Amino acid sequence: MASRTCLLFLLVAFLAGAFAADVIEVNRSQREFDYFALSLQWPGTYCRGTRHCCSKNACCRGSNAPTQFTIHGLWPDYNDGSWPSCCYRSDFNEKEISTLMDGLDKYWPSLSCGSPSTCHGGKGSFWGHEWEKHGTCSSPVFHDEYNYFLATLNLYLKYNLTDVLYKAGYVASNSEKYPLGGIVTAIQNEYHITPEVQCKKDAIDEIRICFYKDFKLRDCVGSKELTSRKSCPKYVSLPEYTPLDGEGMVLKMPTEREAL
Repeated sequence: MASRTCLLFLLVAFLAGAFAADVIEVNRSQREFDYFALSLQWPGTYCRGTRHCCSKNACCRGSNAPTQFTIHGLWPDYNDGSWPSCCYRSDFNEKEISTLMDGLDKYWPSLSCGSPSTCHGGKGSFWGHEWEKHGTCSSPVFHDEYNYFLATLNLYLKYNLTDVLYKAGYVASNSEKYPLGGIVTAIQNEYHITPEVQCKKDAIDEIRICFYKDFKLRDCVGSKELTSRKSCPKYVSLPEYTPLDGEGMVLKMPTEREAL
């Protein structure tokens, strides 16, 4: 009886190991992505959910809090609307991007006090989350942290979405509502592509600009859903944010896209 129990235990252990190996293999063999989406978040929408402050939350920087679109991430996506994630194990190492820290802190800050999940069951930084979940899937274009983050910063600076909207008269306001179609048209006129727009109720939450793998502009797959229930209303806002004083924790949850 004892020997049968032992054999059963070994069989279960073997099957569990084989299953784990299959999971790893699936992750490593996810098909190559089709295009990049540069997702830019509007801080006025994100930050107005802030009730308390902490040092790593850019919403808490007082007069230095961001007032223009900031980077959420550069995401490898598929043309069918899905995306790969956590493609191989490459633990984030902040030292690899030490020379980019000024730009990252200014243009790619965290707008939360929370620590997002990593791909392997732990908690980490906002940048670490973006690299492990999305950056590891950007091969064969990128194979390391530094080039992934550098390219994302360069794209952000080259395609200044805040300036495009401001030139068209769409400025931060807690009283004005703007036609969604007008905002999309302003971006189309500037870049000759259709973006993807995401809202939180009637406020613009994120706008995504999409690129082929050679970083030529293209329409976003999600742009086809601009009039769907999952997207924005016909009139939207670009809310201003008045930074808070004080200290504490922000209880802001990640978006569905960012939840692991």
